[in-house]
Amino acid sequence: MKKLPLLLLSVILVLSSCSQFQKLLKSNDVELKFNEAKAFYDKKEYNHAAQLFEDISAYYKGTDRAEDVMYYLAKSYAGQKDFYSASENFKSYIKSFPRGKYAEESYFMIGYSAYLDSPDARLDQASTNDAIVAFSNFVESYPQSERTKQAYEYLTEMKDKLAYKAYLNAKTYYNLGSYLGRNCYASAVITANNALRIYTESKYRDDLTALVMKSKHAQAVESIEEKKADRYRDVIDECYSYINEFPNGKYIKDAQVFLKEAKNYVKEK
Repeated sequence: MKKLPLLLLSVILVLSSCSQFQKLLKSNDVELKFNEAKAFYDKKEYNHAAQLFEDISAYYKGTDRAEDVMYYLAKSYAGQKDFYSASENFKSYIKSFPRGKYAEESYFMIGYSAYLDSPDARLDQASTNDAIVAFSNFVESYPQSERTKQAYEYLTEMKDKLAYKAYLNAKTYYNLGSYLGRNCYASAVITANNALRIYTESKYRDDLTALVMKSKHAQAVESIEEKKADRYRDVIDECYSYINEFPNGKYIKDAQVFLKEAKNYVKEK
């Protein structure tokens, strides 16, 4: 029972706070709203800050304070983890103030917001591509920035994610094999090779190269007799390519087994 008054007091304080904020929103004192919005932002109450900055943005348009309002509105959305809205507002800031005092950070935050919004590799990668474009623009525009190193690291991470997605797609084709009479191994080879061509420095290069080798081996094994010799010759080429590039690779034993098998078959022919 003793806890009840404290609970009631908490409810009263919350309701009072909400009521005061609603009065603030209805106020015509734009300067007061700006100061209160900045105070909410400093206290990390980003939801209230965003509402107020949004509310006064039209009033300050074309004034000296417009730059601050647009910047802090974008930052408030980022603080709420609404990264899509944050990115869009940072873009609006750049459009209005391409050489503004917050331009460098805004260019970076466009990429960083998309980076934080980037989902698991199995899902749609629109945000990942947006992050790559934004960070590429940033390092080109601000090569001497203290954030440039971090931008390159994020670029590498995002490109690796796309390479991994390509690997997963290629592996799906490989696992389907000759399902329903289709040669999905060929699709696996094409998908993996495209990824190797685009993401030349990816940490998944070993996996992708090995998947090409495995797909060609499986294709040879399941081929009709008339095509086996030619396809085993392709296997030999892929095995040598893998061994030369990854002498200590994760799949080196597979490469050695496939190479021996392919050589024996071609020799017999």
